[in-house]
Amino acid sequence: MIQIKRVYEAPASTDGFRVLVDRLWPRGLTKAKAAVDLWLKDVAPSTELRKWFRHEPAKWKEFQARYKKELAGKNDSLKM
Repeated sequence: MIQIKRVYEAPASTDGFRVLVDRLWPRGLTKAKAAVDLWLKDVAPSTELRKWFRHEPAKWKEFQARYKKELAGKNDSLKM
Protein backbone atom coordinates (compact mmCIF):
# COMPACT_ATOMS: atom_id res chain seq x y z
CA MET A 1 0.00 0.00 0.00
CA ILE A 2 1.22 3.50 -0.81
CA GLN A 3 0.73 6.19 1.79
CA ILE A 4 1.33 9.91 1.42
CA LYS A 5 3.05 11.75 4.23
CA ARG A 6 4.77 15.10 4.52
CA VAL A 7 8.53 14.71 4.81
CA TYR A 8 8.48 17.10 7.78
CA GLU A 9 6.37 14.63 9.79
CA ALA A 10 8.42 12.38 12.05
CA PRO A 11 9.09 8.94 10.59
CA ALA A 12 7.08 6.11 12.13
CA SER A 13 7.94 2.44 12.44
CA THR A 14 4.95 1.67 10.21
CA ASP A 15 6.16 3.88 7.33
CA GLY A 16 8.04 1.18 5.48
CA PHE A 17 10.15 2.25 2.48
CA ARG A 18 10.15 6.06 2.37
CA VAL A 19 10.39 7.87 -0.99
CA LEU A 20 10.73 11.63 -1.34
CA VAL A 21 9.25 12.99 -4.58
CA ASP A 22 10.34 16.62 -4.77
CA ARG A 23 12.76 18.55 -6.96
CA LEU A 24 14.32 20.38 -4.02
CA TRP A 25 15.56 18.97 -0.73
CA PRO A 26 13.27 20.20 2.09
CA ARG A 27 14.59 23.33 3.74
CA GLY A 28 16.05 22.85 7.21
CA LEU A 29 15.75 19.06 7.17
CA THR A 30 18.78 16.82 7.46
CA LYS A 31 18.93 13.52 5.60
CA ALA A 32 19.03 11.69 8.92
CA LYS A 33 15.86 13.38 10.19
CA ALA A 34 14.04 12.84 6.91
CA ALA A 35 14.80 9.10 7.04
CA VAL A 36 14.22 8.89 3.28
CA ASP A 37 15.22 5.65 1.56
CA LEU A 38 14.99 7.04 -1.97
CA TRP A 39 14.81 10.53 -3.46
CA LEU A 40 13.04 10.65 -6.83
CA LYS A 41 13.50 14.26 -7.81
CA ASP A 42 13.22 13.43 -11.52
CA VAL A 43 9.56 12.39 -11.20
CA ALA A 44 8.48 15.40 -9.15
CA PRO A 45 6.25 18.01 -10.80
CA SER A 46 8.20 20.32 -13.09
CA THR A 47 9.22 23.77 -11.91
CA GLU A 48 6.80 25.28 -14.41
CA LEU A 49 3.90 23.18 -13.08
CA ARG A 50 4.71 24.01 -9.45
CA LYS A 51 4.88 27.72 -10.23
CA TRP A 52 1.58 27.56 -12.13
CA PHE A 53 -0.16 25.71 -9.28
CA ARG A 54 1.10 27.92 -6.41
CA HIS A 55 -0.76 25.67 -3.92
CA GLU A 56 -4.10 27.15 -4.99
CA PRO A 57 -6.83 24.63 -4.07
CA ALA A 58 -8.99 25.72 -7.03
CA LYS A 59 -6.26 24.47 -9.40
CA TRP A 60 -5.89 21.03 -7.77
CA LYS A 61 -7.82 18.96 -10.34
CA GLU A 62 -6.04 20.61 -13.27
CA PHE A 63 -2.70 20.19 -11.46
CA GLN A 64 -3.36 16.45 -11.12
CA ALA A 65 -4.18 16.13 -14.82
CA ARG A 66 -1.08 18.05 -15.89
CA TYR A 67 1.16 16.11 -13.50
CA LYS A 68 -0.16 12.77 -14.81
CA LYS A 69 0.77 13.90 -18.31
CA GLU A 70 4.28 14.72 -17.10
CA LEU A 71 4.57 11.33 -15.41
CA ALA A 72 3.54 9.53 -18.59
CA GLY A 73 6.83 10.61 -20.15
CA LYS A 74 8.93 9.42 -17.22
CA ASN A 75 8.26 5.69 -17.18
CA ASP A 76 11.98 4.85 -17.07
CA SER A 77 12.44 6.97 -13.93
CA LEU A 78 9.56 5.19 -12.22
CA LYS A 79 10.92 1.66 -12.74
CA MET A 80 12.66 0.24 -9.70
